[in-house]
Amino acid sequence: MAKTTDSQSPESHAADSHDLIRVHGARENNLKDVTIEIPKRRLTVFTGVSGSGKSSLVFDTIAAESQRLINETYSAFVQGFMPTMARPEVDVLDGLTTAITVDQQRMGGDPRSTVGTATDANAMLRILFSRLGTPHIGGPGAFAFNVPSVRASGAITVERGGKAKAEKATYSRTGGMCPNCEGRGKVSDIDLTQLYDDSKSIAEGAFTIPGWKSDNVWTVGVYAESGFLDPNKPIRDFTPQEMQDFLHREATKVKVNGVNLTYEGLIPKIQKSFLSKDKEAMQPHIRAFVERAVTFTDCPECGGTRLAEAARSSKIKGINIADACAMEIRDLARWIRGLDEPSVAPLLAKLQHTLDSFEEIGLGYLSLERPSGTLSGGEAQRVKMIRHLGSSLTDVTYVFDEPTVGLHPHDIQRMNDLLLRLRDKGNTVLVVEHKPETIAIADHVVDLGPGAGTGGGTVCFEGSVDGLRASGTVTGRHLDDRARLKETLRAPKGTLEIRGAKANNLQGVDVDLPLGVLCVVTGVAGSGKSSLIHGSIPAGEGVVSVDQSAIRGSRRSNPATYTGLLEPIRKAFAKANGVKPALFSANSEGACPTCNGAGVIYTDLAIMQSVASTCEDCEGKRFQAAVLEYHLGGRDISEVLGMPVAEAERFFADGEARTPAAHKILERLVDVGLGYLTLGQPLTTLSGGERQRLKLAVHMAEKGGVYVLDEPTTGLHLADVDHLLGLMDRLVESGKSVIVIEHHQAVMAHADWIIDLGPGAGHDGGRIVFEGTPAELITRRDTLTGEHLAQYVGG
Repeated sequence: MAKTTDSQSPESHAADSHDLIRVHGARENNLKDVTIEIPKRRLTVFTGVSGSGKSSLVFDTIAAESQRLINETYSAFVQGFMPTMARPEVDVLDGLTTAITVDQQRMGGDPRSTVGTATDANAMLRILFSRLGTPHIGGPGAFAFNVPSVRASGAITVERGGKAKAEKATYSRTGGMCPNCEGRGKVSDIDLTQLYDDSKSIAEGAFTIPGWKSDNVWTVGVYAESGFLDPNKPIRDFTPQEMQDFLHREATKVKVNGVNLTYEGLIPKIQKSFLSKDKEAMQPHIRAFVERAVTFTDCPECGGTRLAEAARSSKIKGINIADACAMEIRDLARWIRGLDEPSVAPLLAKLQHTLDSFEEIGLGYLSLERPSGTLSGGEAQRVKMIRHLGSSLTDVTYVFDEPTVGLHPHDIQRMNDLLLRLRDKGNTVLVVEHKPETIAIADHVVDLGPGAGTGGGTVCFEGSVDGLRASGTVTGRHLDDRARLKETLRAPKGTLEIRGAKANNLQGVDVDLPLGVLCVVTGVAGSGKSSLIHGSIPAGEGVVSVDQSAIRGSRRSNPATYTGLLEPIRKAFAKANGVKPALFSANSEGACPTCNGAGVIYTDLAIMQSVASTCEDCEGKRFQAAVLEYHLGGRDISEVLGMPVAEAERFFADGEARTPAAHKILERLVDVGLGYLTLGQPLTTLSGGERQRLKLAVHMAEKGGVYVLDEPTTGLHLADVDHLLGLMDRLVESGKSVIVIEHHQAVMAHADWIIDLGPGAGHDGGRIVFEGTPAELITRRDTLTGEHLAQYVGG
């Protein structure tokens, strides 16, 4: 029977009216009652200067509420295992769909976390080798470097029919973990000469470990009074037994001056107290000690593969799983494509799709064995995208945080295509972005500002890209900015020679880096830029390296504590009032006793969101009332911490509050464009671009002749890039050499000298394809960088 259809257009269905995400009265962080409507199933780009409130609106309001509502659909039991999330500060959020966030947070720095484990590619490879590998050694766990082999035997009690019977039992599990390095691939070697001076006795202060002072009973005292060692004998004269007890003795309970303590050999104690911690989270002097005292080398048993011998012995067509993980992913994809085995066809198809997604997203140059903690922010973000490519889900909200970070202009077009593909499948795509190439493809633009911090938090423009250009906002005015080549270039004052560089994919590179000028090192992602600069220029005396590692800090950390600014301020307050400096620290004696200096009191409600309420005693000021009676220049300490950096810079410049040490730090913060931040603003509320510039301000205090900057434009608005170029010029004019790893065409155009690596990524890169001035690069136009720079300057 023929199917009939109504030729008249049907009446609009009620369900079709929900085609907007409505936000009313958003007040998260610096947002000022923001009310907007975002079209669904469209690509919306959020623009604005760094710190204007983009992430607060997109991530902390829209995405956070979507995630919270989804979590509430689970049972109370399941919610107990999930992170509790507070409802964002917003009056109404309507029309939300499931949000999938793809942010720039670095992936876990655990030594056993790799690109393969983070994307499930390793899990599929393990199954593949457990089915096809010869000889057969066991299930998937036998190929897993995070599963140890276990054997046990003994008696177990089995209860049957009311009777208990003892039975012998044995248990074994074959794991793939290398027993020597425990699946880390590296072993640590401790240089004992950095731990103690063996010509001295313990009583004479032999230890050279930071913080190990003679009067500390927990460190030096336990060795001196343990009874295992003679504290008055030089360490080099210890007997073999004393040396064994000194360096390697297992944990043993001892009594020191009537106190029960644990004695442990020096090497295991150092490993637990220093090596088990994240190096990036350490204080600078502790980190320097660890870098001096500890060297990491490939495990001699597994050759750095992390895998036990049995796992390495099982092969498919002459390739073992370690070889497969060491290949570049694009090469591994070709090898998998050549396997024709019907018994595992679904597995091969899924693995093939995952590996092809890496290539599609521009990460084919990575290998599955690459530690995930070594990926850049942009690489980590794209790795997180892998699982969403080809997904059958539609009507999902995808939220991206600057997806073009770390991308060469050549790769940005590929990223744009992926964003448009996600949209065309019927998804809502929200993108926080600064790059004009990505703003140009938007269906809808939301521009926040007009300034940053307290000067931002309002919607300056909503509409089309053409409307943004004509709007007169900061973003609109700078959208078509194009940097010009400099008319006069600085002459080098010397060179820094690099010879035979072979780190990672570098192919014996010889290059002379000019000194006394602005030198830009560029090339497609994965071409070897960071390997050349960070791997060849020794970070030591005279070299200040500002990399992309994350700033770490709790909600108690702020710009004043991070930069060391609080120390001279506390001393100035103490001197002016004749009291101790510790009174002016919210983490020390001056802290409000009710909230312990936090300013808020957190009430834990188990599976429900924790409630944070302003402390009634200190009214959120974090200090005791008595401390707030002390003044400097007419301000108390809480009022000073509430000042914006620019105001504080004027405050400490002269008059009664004149403090040269504080003023110098504040000048650097103003120099990097952070004059709007308040001194006491928690680091957890800063945007990515703000954190990068805060780190730059700290490193500017270091004494060095060579500054190495790794993509300093990350998170910077178009208008702020000019500010950064001015800062680089001032550094060079003050006699410094500035070497910048960068993709931004404005920085390339401003350079005195460019070094371009390539021509491709991975084993297709690692060579110098151009050295010279920006004008020469544009004239030649025979590299990808030259092509895009010519288009940019010509535009």
